Amino acid sequence: MGMGVLRAFGTWDILLLLVVTAQATLLAYLHAPKWKGLILVLPIPFTLASMAVGAQIDVAHVLGLALLLLYTHGVRLFHVVLRMPIIAAIVLSALAYILLAALLAPLLPTSETAFWIALGAVFALALAALRLTAYRREPGHRTPLPVWLKAPIIMGVIFLLILSKKTLQGFIVTFPMVGLVAAYEARHSLWTVCRTMAAFILCGAPMMAAAHLAYPHIGLPGSLAVGWGVFLCGLAPLICFMWRQDKEAP
Repeated sequence: MGMGVLRAFGTWDILLLLVVTAQATLLAYLHAPKWKGLILVLPIPFTLASMAVGAQIDVAHVLGLALLLLYTHGVRLFHVVLRMPIIAAIVLSALAYILLAALLAPLLPTSETAFWIALGAVFALALAALRLTAYRREPGHRTPLPVWLKAPIIMGVIFLLILSKKTLQGFIVTFPMVGLVAAYEARHSLWTVCRTMAAFILCGAPMMAAAHLAYPHIGLPGSLAVGWGVFLCGLAPLICFMWRQDKEAP
């Protein structure tokens, strides 16, 4: 059975496991919330998971952004508002993502109209979420665990998530692989994480639009490269604006 599981891993799955483990481990050792947020929003897991799935960006990927925002706010609600232990808050929010994704995956329409309607709705949702979460100064946190212990724990979590890609289908590309670690390591600054996630979606939605349009002409790798260009063009000024708020805050 163990060999069968390993054979199910392709080259992109292995790369996804290694790179996302490195990204999440780096995030754990950064102290400032703004730097954690920047590492969190880099769409490396999205890119590698998309290559592992090997399908065009479609409506499942777009709605996955909405579930990602729901997961992030769910962790904050459970932990900060309802005073639930952070691990329980993360697990419950992740299970909600998985359950909703598994229920929605077989029901989603595949038309172009559905894709663009979903994209517009998700963009509007992220914009509203960002406007409703005004800036707050929050404390930083750096994991006290040594890297030789932290990295294998993170790798084990990512490994289990990759195994679930058939169940989640297109939703796997937006599953919060790094977000699971980020929520724990940034448990003292979850408001900042929620704001940053909304900003990510404001850049991620145009990225998906560009990749979707480019796919028929240049294939998946090329379309994702185009998407990255669009993403970075939107992310740079948005992050600068958010960091200026941090600098100017009393």
